[in-house]
Amino acid sequence: MKHSGSVDLFQYWDRLRAGRAAPRRTEIEPADIKSLLADTFILEQDARGEAIFRLAGTRLCAVFGRELKGYSFPSLWRSKDQRLVARLADSAFHTGNVVVVTFQGVSAQQRRNAFELLLLPLDGMDESPRTLGIATAAAKPFWLGADPLTECAVDTIRIVDPDREPLFLKNRPAVAVPSIVPSAAALTEGPFTHSGRRIRHLVVLDGGRGE
Repeated sequence: MKHSGSVDLFQYWDRLRAGRAAPRRTEIEPADIKSLLADTFILEQDARGEAIFRLAGTRLCAVFGRELKGYSFPSLWRSKDQRLVARLADSAFHTGNVVVVTFQGVSAQQRRNAFELLLLPLDGMDESPRTLGIATAAAKPFWLGADPLTECAVDTIRIVDPDREPLFLKNRPAVAVPSIVPSAAALTEGPFTHSGRRIRHLVVLDGGRGE
């Protein structure tokens, strides 16, 4: 997960659940995540089993150029991705897994922008299943919010069990990987200084079985 908004919302959700599969929907306090509200949303599963927006932040609605409340979540996606997205939402509703999706938002003028989507399960108790989510733009070009998105295309998906992968949010530091090709110094400082010669990335040793 790359976006700070996604990380912050996950950490808030994780604190609230306190070891449970998911926090209760009534435990979500908008004032606690006020800096994230413009990009957040809540989905619920209707009587037909479809994921619809119960609430959606102002910036998210502006990006799509309409009020999203009551709108079908899968219908925002291109036709080939709609069944997949519906299954991902169902997974967040019923399995307790966290869903992370990167996608391309395509505007009416065919402009494109990358986004990251996070779905977090909520305990709806006796009501319909719900999930808390956030969609964050990787960049904020001048046209975003003025040229509405007309469809979304999935790039990558990750389904995460938050109890088994508690560190999945942490950015791993870059690790220097040594080249498979020895350096010139390595070839002149080792035990084969006088007997080896280099051909491409190999060291050839003169010799063989003595007679």
